[in-house]
Amino acid sequence: MKLTIDVTASDGTARTGTVSTARGLFPTPLFMPVGTRAAVKTLDAADLEALGVPLILGNTYHLMLRPGADLIAELGGLHRFMSWNGHVLTDSGGYQIFSLSPKVTDEGATFRSTYDGDRHHLSPEGAAVIQSKLGADIQMVLDVCPPLPSAERVVREAVERTALWATRGRQAFLSERTWREDRGLDQAQFGICQGGIDEGLRIDSARRTVDVDFDGYAIGGLSVGETREEMLPALAAAIEHLPSDQPRYLMGVGDPVSIVEAVGLGVDMFDCVLPTRHARHGTILTGEGRIAVKNKVHERDEGPLDPTCGCPVCARYSRAYLRHLWRLGEPTAARLLTLHNVAWLSNLVADLRVAIEQGRFEAMRRDVLDVWT
Repeated sequence: MKLTIDVTASDGTARTGTVSTARGLFPTPLFMPVGTRAAVKTLDAADLEALGVPLILGNTYHLMLRPGADLIAELGGLHRFMSWNGHVLTDSGGYQIFSLSPKVTDEGATFRSTYDGDRHHLSPEGAAVIQSKLGADIQMVLDVCPPLPSAERVVREAVERTALWATRGRQAFLSERTWREDRGLDQAQFGICQGGIDEGLRIDSARRTVDVDFDGYAIGGLSVGETREEMLPALAAAIEHLPSDQPRYLMGVGDPVSIVEAVGLGVDMFDCVLPTRHARHGTILTGEGRIAVKNKVHERDEGPLDPTCGCPVCARYSRAYLRHLWRLGEPTAARLLTLHNVAWLSNLVADLRVAIEQGRFEAMRRDVLDVWT
């Protein structure tokens, strides 16, 4: 299903709107919490629904190993398995090519399982078939994500292999259409452009990815070792050559400054483990920047984590109490801090939507940069 974006307002190149899927609508810009193993760490579906989260991300590599795509398909797909009524996007396993350093050839990537050491081969065709079985609303094509910095030949090879896999992955996705229709699934598939921080390679990869005619487009291979100053020109170069009537997804980016800068360039979707990982380590996102809840300064602080935040945690609990839970290692601490961080980052992006509608995006951008840089 080709996804289109209905742009309702723009402010410069920043834009806000809605994306229509077979499941319904979701607003943009949008931040997606990461549910690697079919769960956002420490949270459940009811928590996410209460926060108004419309879309979460699942990890193909982990789910194909545990519990397995066939089992999830047998149990009705990810939505039924997770008891989640919102949208789901599944990545392709391409990030694990960056993080786990498998053996990569034109035929695909061969991994050792992080669970039992068994060898598994993931091809572009296999990634499409597995994600069809998982039943996500949006699946990603398999790509090659090189670390940065990398030699020019490494980045160029990643672009070439990503282009090769894009064609094969798209063909496999289209060939699965009847299987999906028989099960009432109407999925979209996104292509991914690579190119490191080389603007020429970014343009080349974007053009070649668009030529394959995907249902939406992502920019991968950024926030993997480069500086923000290096990232933004490469991102802008790619966006210029992606369709303006389809959603643009910047993969794996979730810090406030990068989000606001990317929205300013026209990005519509984001995902990142940042809010959940920060929460598990006691780092809190606030309108005044990061705070460490373990610090003694919060020992007698009866105020909320962020007085400007309307999340359930800030409405009920004090910094002193949350510090107490954190210092004792109470599991409740990780859950409450995660609730706050996911809500805070989601609300930041929602506020960006309002700022764009009201023509004050640049003022909000400066406010965010003043706090977070």
